[in-house]
Amino acid sequence: MIKLDSETLRKLQMTELEMLKEVDRICRKYNIKYSLDGGTLLGAIRHDGFIPWDDDADVVMLRPEYKRFYHACKRELDTERFFLQDFRTDENYRWGYSKMRRNNTIFLREGQEHGNWNQSVFIDIFVYDHVPDHYIFRRLHLFLCFCIRKGLYSEVGKKNAPTKLMRDWYALLNKIPRNRWIKLLEIIADITDRKRTELVRHMTYPYRKECRYGLPRECFDEYIEKDFEGYRFKIFKNYDLYLMRLYGDYGKLPPIEKRKIHPVSEIKLID
Repeated sequence: MIKLDSETLRKLQMTELEMLKEVDRICRKYNIKYSLDGGTLLGAIRHDGFIPWDDDADVVMLRPEYKRFYHACKRELDTERFFLQDFRTDENYRWGYSKMRRNNTIFLREGQEHGNWNQSVFIDIFVYDHVPDHYIFRRLHLFLCFCIRKGLYSEVGKKNAPTKLMRDWYALLNKIPRNRWIKLLEIIADITDRKRTELVRHMTYPYRKECRYGLPRECFDEYIEKDFEGYRFKIFKNYDLYLMRLYGDYGKLPPIEKRKIHPVSEIKLID
């Protein structure tokens, strides 16, 4: 495992900032709604930039906005520097969300060395779908999300799960082709996105118990701009509600022992 020193971490963050700026450029040109998400949104509010120990970056869109973004990237994306990765552009990619990758770099997460998908430096682009309002269907939706997440993760889990029983279970799940899980995700998204509901979620993200079904759809109605590393990016106007549901007391810094960086086995950045 490679431990990132402060200089390398900052260089990684600046590479991710480069990709955030490209996402923002395309979204502004085509009036596509997006927000900084997760730790990146938290960093924007609490630090006016990256959380000092954060090694990744996230943005989020509702599925109709992502569809427009995907097609806009076919015309607009600077492909000399960047690659938009999802199940259509990388036949071996196994995550349920998209990534933008920085060409001519390497960012190999520990435990994914055997993966044959593009593993350059990235930012996550989370795509949110509606969650059923009905009591029973909402719980069924949660179960199906769990199945899809585990099925897609099985390529990694069959080698890295902590026990032999779990590795064998993932190996069994891994016999189901990737495209079957993707097709199931698309079918569910097509059904749930036919009308507005109270909650939305990314279908392959394991939320904490307090928001396990999803996050408020109303957060995606209005956006404002926020300083982030000297640039202006879009965020939810009601970011307080979003972050409170996602993290709880998000203004409080975590203890030092919980300020962790993802373990990396190989990294190469642009000079």
